[in-house]
Amino acid sequence: MAQDAGWGGGAYGGAPYGGPPGPPGWGGWGGGWVPPKPGVVPLGPMRLGDVMGGAFATVGRYGKQLLGVGAAAYGGALAVVLTAAAIAYSAVADHLDRILSLGSDEDPRAEDWVPLLIAFSSVALVALIATVISTALMYTAVPAVLQEAVLGRPTTFSTVWRRAWSRMPAVVGTVLLTWLIVLVPILLAWIGFVAIVIAAVSTDGGGQVAVILIGVLGALATAPLATWLWVKFSLAPSVVVFESQGPIGALRRSSRLVRGDWWRIFGITLLAGAVAGFAGYLIQIPFSLLGTFSGMLGTVNLGDDPNPAAVIAAVSGYVLSIMVGQLISQLVVATFPPLVTGLLYVDRRIRTEDLGPVLAEAAAVPPQYTE
Repeated sequence: MAQDAGWGGGAYGGAPYGGPPGPPGWGGWGGGWVPPKPGVVPLGPMRLGDVMGGAFATVGRYGKQLLGVGAAAYGGALAVVLTAAAIAYSAVADHLDRILSLGSDEDPRAEDWVPLLIAFSSVALVALIATVISTALMYTAVPAVLQEAVLGRPTTFSTVWRRAWSRMPAVVGTVLLTWLIVLVPILLAWIGFVAIVIAAVSTDGGGQVAVILIGVLGALATAPLATWLWVKFSLAPSVVVFESQGPIGALRRSSRLVRGDWWRIFGITLLAGAVAGFAGYLIQIPFSLLGTFSGMLGTVNLGDDPNPAAVIAAVSGYVLSIMVGQLISQLVVATFPPLVTGLLYVDRRIRTEDLGPVLAEAAAVPPQYTE
């Protein structure tokens, strides 16, 4: 795993995090040495094409492992949310019927809408927790696959799954800590701007417009800070898996690796997100069309005053189709950008710590020399 390939920085004679440049006598890839390519990327400084091509190659060669973990993670999350929604509906069905049967001049009673609010909040909380766990599993599974893909070694679903579960809590902590670091300064700045405006102007119409304007300007002013912090710590999940570090250590490590190459990492990461988002959108289109057609067929036989159960049954085909499309789209969105980020992590260690020869020796690939 991580340590036997030198990912932790101490294997094969190298000091932790960039000591002597690779095995004795190799001296890096200078002097005409050609970086070998035992896996999905060459073991030398990567260009944009190498990073993007390596991400696509990983999907092609290790698609079963990646999509298997993703399907299990997001499929399990979807099943949990649907189960929670079914339990919540069965608990508040009578209250929902009474609220839906109210006339336009009638107000719902507290004993009816409060249980609905509690049920909805509970389902939303379950959905949030399930999404965080499934996303963290993908953030962990992708580097676990890359550890073998970079060296050209096979791996199995069970190996990736065990590795993902073992590092998932640390990845969750890293992601939440990153969000906290990014969002807290922005929220404090925005609250401060609004407080200043409220203290300076009245709360009439002009004052409300000023508050909105300051809020927009505050968001624009703090967006560069948020983006800078986001890129600065973007390699932290990969560090957690590759080097088995904790959240705080991973954030510090990511900051050191990103230093000096911020703009390049920002651009490539942004491009990966755009590619994944566009692919996800294309995937959703046929499912949306199928769901719309199914929903139209289901509502044809509804009467003038259908009950909630009939409405839910009529639109179930539409909802199911949309959910399947979202699930498949999420697999793409949750897989491709982390692959690119993981390869950027490898690239930064190759550039700053001369990791290429170490990985080549781990892959048992001798260097080639060109005249």
